[in-house]
Amino acid sequence: MGKLRPIIILILLVAVFSVGIYFREDALKFFNSAGDQINKQVQNFQQTDIGSVVAEAGREIFTPSPLKIGGESNNAVLIKSKIIEETNLQRKENNLPPLTENQQLSLAASAKASDMFLKEYFEHISPDGTGPASLVQSFGYDYIVTGENLILGNFKNEREVVANWMASPGHRANILNNRYTEIGVSIIKGAYEGETVWIGVQEFGLPLSECSQPNEILKNNIEFNKTELDSLSLQIDAKKQEIDNINPKSARYSQVIDDYNRLVENYNFLAEQTKQLISNYNNQVNIFNQCVTGE
Repeated sequence: MGKLRPIIILILLVAVFSVGIYFREDALKFFNSAGDQINKQVQNFQQTDIGSVVAEAGREIFTPSPLKIGGESNNAVLIKSKIIEETNLQRKENNLPPLTENQQLSLAASAKASDMFLKEYFEHISPDGTGPASLVQSFGYDYIVTGENLILGNFKNEREVVANWMASPGHRANILNNRYTEIGVSIIKGAYEGETVWIGVQEFGLPLSECSQPNEILKNNIEFNKTELDSLSLQIDAKKQEIDNINPKSARYSQVIDDYNRLVENYNFLAEQTKQLISNYNNQVNIFNQCVTGE
């Protein structure tokens, strides 16, 4: 803007109308260029809002066919902590990090096993239509990726349970899925269709909290600045009309030009700040989106 002020002085000294026209067009061009740039930035900011990122990416659910194993009834006592331990041993052997037990997932697994005994079904979808995704969500687990392994039969120990899952391609893929970070397990003994059997449930998950979400305060600041920019734009337009309707030889002409330039300077300063905020926000959105999609 420092280059514009000598032109204003020149207008006042020589009072040449044509010079005034040149100055006004040059100033307006500068403002309109900045306005176009910030509008494009704001549009990009609106398009990359995270509100629908997860929905667009699609939550993933893995549910291999339930596994029924025979075996004779015995006095073995199975516990979930050893199921988790055996599961993590399989992951370690395949160069994968261990899964951490999540209590919400374990509660969901326990509810699933109990429900199958109570209603005598052995499927991922319950008779009332509840599937693995809605099940874990009902226990407050907001996921990006989830999966469920089911097994029914009699087993000598926890290692045998996990070995049977590992022998099944779909269940093995769940156990060795490199996107999972958490697990919940239930292993319950009970009566099923007249026989005493164990039902084992594994609930896997990658929680939404694993992906850092864009800063909400940053987003609000951008929205506030956009409102301020819109207000400044209206003031600039009004001041431009005033310039168009005033005689360049008028005593007020210099003051109106100064007012206009001050508004443009304020707009451009705020626009540059806002573009930087939007750039930071969009970078956070991209990181979040990459985490959600696993790219």
